[in-house]
Amino acid sequence: MFSGLVQWRSWSIRTRLMVIAIFPVVYLFFSLISYSYYARLKEVEEELHARAKTITTALADGVEYNIIAGNLQGIKQMIYGVIQTDRNVYRIDIFDTNKKELSHVENAGKAKPEKQYVELPIKRHMVWINLHTDNHESVVKLDTAKDKNQAILGYVRVTMTKSYLLSKQRYRFSIELVMAMLALSVSTWLAWYLSKGLSRPLHLAIDALRDISAGRTETQITISDGGEIGELQKSINEMASNLHQSQTHLENTVAERTKELIASRNEALKADAEKRRLIHKVNAIVENERQSIAVEIHDELNASLIAVRLESERIAKVAANADTDKQNASAFQEIQDRAKAVSKLALDLYANGRNLVRRLRPEVLDMLGLEGAIEEMLRIYNAAHEDCHFNFASEGDFAQLDGDLAISAYRIVQEACSNILKHAQAKQVEITLHMNVEKTVLKIHVRDDGIGFDTTQVVAGIGISGMRERVLAWGGEFKLLSETGEGTCIAIELPVQT
Repeated sequence: MFSGLVQWRSWSIRTRLMVIAIFPVVYLFFSLISYSYYARLKEVEEELHARAKTITTALADGVEYNIIAGNLQGIKQMIYGVIQTDRNVYRIDIFDTNKKELSHVENAGKAKPEKQYVELPIKRHMVWINLHTDNHESVVKLDTAKDKNQAILGYVRVTMTKSYLLSKQRYRFSIELVMAMLALSVSTWLAWYLSKGLSRPLHLAIDALRDISAGRTETQITISDGGEIGELQKSINEMASNLHQSQTHLENTVAERTKELIASRNEALKADAEKRRLIHKVNAIVENERQSIAVEIHDELNASLIAVRLESERIAKVAANADTDKQNASAFQEIQDRAKAVSKLALDLYANGRNLVRRLRPEVLDMLGLEGAIEEMLRIYNAAHEDCHFNFASEGDFAQLDGDLAISAYRIVQEACSNILKHAQAKQVEITLHMNVEKTVLKIHVRDDGIGFDTTQVVAGIGISGMRERVLAWGGEFKLLSETGEGTCIAIELPVQT
């Protein structure tokens, strides 16, 4: 119970009101009932003691003459008459001076005696003596006892019973108890009724607030009370109405903004699609132009360089076979040397032209496919850069890969390797090419152990932007992860069009 009282803050309002209303009444009820009960017991005891003392005193004075005269029958009649007049007397005993019983009378009812009794001595106050003389005249002589020990004639003991007084008091107490319980019942019912009348509107208000909190702002409650409860109900209705208006306005605004955002999104998606198509078209144009330039270099420039080489070799051969005198020998030797130099220069230009053609349009891509082209490119990088080693691994079937997508993937790897050689200062580079089983996604991973960089501080260069745009053109995903001193990782996913 004490723990329950400690947790009174968790009680409902109705419980608190019931406690506030009933507790004082219950406390007053038990206090008054307890006081009335013990007060009536005390009153019975005091009344019995007073009666016993009065009766004992009266008897002590009344039986004095009968004791002196030895009239025991008169004594018995006297005490019997006293018991008949007051039934609260249980027993009256008359003793002599030696506490020997002379007479007693007991109540004939079913009363129970008290443990305590009142006892008083019967004292001799005066003695009447009739003296008869010869002339028959009465002479009265008053003899007053002077010895206190000889003044006590006997003792009167009165034992009372409180059965009758208690029954009367119990009846009165039961009437009081019934009236008090009736008052307590009425007070409890009234507290219950009033608390219900107060808690029910509060519960309705709480339910309305919960509905409003759940979004049902159209909720309204009936104003059923006056005073503070009525003001609370009115305030809740006004709040719900204002919230409903605000919610309606907000929903309309959100709907309008949603339409605008959807339109903007559609336009952005359309622009994004147009941008991807434009980037894809630009890349295709660039690749076509590169192919055209590569063809022109291969068919015209390289052919011309071959012709120059052949002519220079012919001049050198003619100069070597010509009959010359000593005077022109040095001149022909110089012609021969110049011709050999031109031939060597033409050969170098031819080799550079082939390299340029290979960069503009990798022939191995058409002959070996994407996997073989990347392997050949990395073999050349490993041969030219001994301080950085490129490792390559592939998984999946790349045979049916679209030509344009293969070129884009090849260019992405080429640009990533070029950036690593220029900026990363890496020792090991891991390149992975993966095609899923469904042949719907081509994944490219490039990881190096170089110096790395802070992606939040360093602005992406042309190489990274170019790779990102190529991935965007195909609708893929481009992820760049790097930390200073931890190297760089590029993860790319390209959707494969089937």
